[in-house]
Amino acid sequence: MVHFLSHPDSSPDIPFHTGTYSDDELLDAYSRTVVGVARRVSDAVVQIQAHKPSRRSNNRQVGSTGSGFIISSDGIVVTNSHVVSGANKVDVHLQDGRKFVAKPIGDDPATDIAVVQIHGEGLTTAAFGNSEHLQVGQVAIAIGNPYGFQYSLTAGVVSALGRTLRTETGRLIDDVIQTDAALNPGNSGGPLVNSKGLVIGVNTAVILPAQGICFAVASNLVQYVVGKLILNGKVRRGFIGIAGQVIKLHPRVINYHQLGVSSGILVQTIEPNSPVEGAGLFQQDIIIGFNGKPVASIDDLHKLLDESAIGKLSELLVLRSNQIERIPVIPAELK
Repeated sequence: MVHFLSHPDSSPDIPFHTGTYSDDELLDAYSRTVVGVARRVSDAVVQIQAHKPSRRSNNRQVGSTGSGFIISSDGIVVTNSHVVSGANKVDVHLQDGRKFVAKPIGDDPATDIAVVQIHGEGLTTAAFGNSEHLQVGQVAIAIGNPYGFQYSLTAGVVSALGRTLRTETGRLIDDVIQTDAALNPGNSGGPLVNSKGLVIGVNTAVILPAQGICFAVASNLVQYVVGKLILNGKVRRGFIGIAGQVIKLHPRVINYHQLGVSSGILVQTIEPNSPVEGAGLFQQDIIIGFNGKPVASIDDLHKLLDESAIGKLSELLVLRSNQIERIPVIPAELK
């Protein structure tokens, strides 16, 4: 039944529904999306308790908590390096109440990614999405265990792409997603997912004095690192010593030079005592190639700076004032 409620100053009358709504009717499209993602992904999200020796006393254990997520039926769990690094025991808690002692597989402080493994049956897994397809403004949903509150969900949007972030150890992580989905201590290592429930990033940091500025390592970089950790236990990589951000190239520049890329890496900082210091690379240069291969993103450069590039004379292709420059560089091994 529909009744019409009128106000002396209102016209026309507004219909007021006094009947009973179903659950689906009470949820708008956005809410249904978030609820659906929570149902699909939450069981794959785990709480991690890492037991680490105290710096003041070797006999005393200190604990740190974080989040992670299962990516395979054989119990591979992705989390942050800073959550589990240095731990002599790692407990993994599932949403169904089960608890496992995890086996360390690999740790990569350079990207703040680590892998541990648990052994159990009927494990729910999360799948990776393609972070190259992300767009600023799309829905981003973070799931984790902030302050020990298990399986909390926050939702927001992708605020920016291609950021560079300095970790607690002083290292730089490139290809970082900025989001306003609220993160708090304990969210570290949990998944950032899209509206389909695919993992687009691993939550890694929050700027505490700021409002709505949080960061996640992009999924494509995470997949590359996880694969190396599973195979070798570590990631050997070269580095050249820059911090940069992905930017779009002007179509006229692309056409004039017949470039095979539509974006490149804007050099923002050159690290002291790095391979490129004094090599002829400057701030505001735009890297578009490495050793004859196109570089359209930070992820591209990461993949090319693998162990085969360490110690070998290489060449950066850069745009400087819309002109092509070739810069020789010998990548060092990232320690």
